[in-house]
Amino acid sequence: MSAMDTDDLNVVLPSTTTSGLSLSLHPLPILNISEHLTRMKLRTNTNNPFVLGALLGTQNGREVDIVNTFELAVEGDGQLVDHAFFTHRRDQYKQVFPSLEFIGWYTVAPTPTSRHIALHEQFTAYTPTPLLLILQPISSVASSNLTITSQNLPFRAYEPSLEIRDRRSRSVFIEAPFTVETGEAERIAVDWTAKGGAGGTSLESHLQTQRAAIKMLHERIMVLVKYVTELIAGRATKDHAVLRSLSALMASLPATESPGFREEFDTEYEDVQLTAYLSSLTKSTNILNDVSRRW
Repeated sequence: MSAMDTDDLNVVLPSTTTSGLSLSLHPLPILNISEHLTRMKLRTNTNNPFVLGALLGTQNGREVDIVNTFELAVEGDGQLVDHAFFTHRRDQYKQVFPSLEFIGWYTVAPTPTSRHIALHEQFTAYTPTPLLLILQPISSVASSNLTITSQNLPFRAYEPSLEIRDRRSRSVFIEAPFTVETGEAERIAVDWTAKGGAGGTSLESHLQTQRAAIKMLHERIMVLVKYVTELIAGRATKDHAVLRSLSALMASLPATESPGFREEFDTEYEDVQLTAYLSSLTKSTNILNDVSRRW
């Protein structure tokens, strides 16, 4: 059966036809496909570049995990997959990740068409039922009424199938719901990426947390100051419970100016400064040792 059998008919079966797959999508494929699309947009200077890649994962019966991806090359006008490049890259990934198998392919489009059927048939030589994962452009997502429960990602997964129409069979797709599955290592990696990579240190993270806490405290103090100002001016309603709390808070403030507090504060400050100086001295000593070894 060729892609011409599909003609211009819709190649996706209606939502009344459900898929029996239990599909899990991991964060790495989401990041890889999004990065692939962004890079192709910049390279081709177009909003809708042609994007094609392979899906790697594991399959146990009807349970499928999409774990990784790699990009694919095409020949001619983009209708033919470069099979030599595909097999070479697949074998390379197999050496590093022996548990991962080729389970499907991905592209960017609003919805599958006959062109995707033609591409799909080129992958059946490597796996009987290659899955299709589509990243939908933002414009098509905004105008689409299709939704999948439990996720708002602009991705759609499709399982291949056969339809008998007018005594002829044709390849079609069935939309398959999926869930986003993350392991502990993936959660750490995604959090690390979201925070900008390894540019920061533990000290920087600690200082940022302290800065956020101080900023929040300052904002709340300003709310109290505004309330008291409005109350004195007669523009706010008197709340005796709030005033009693403010009075208790103000009564505790003079205790922070006691000699004991000042002495303890100075001691802590000196300890922190001494620790910083020792850290700087240790780092300088290590650098000096490295230089002396080289020369």
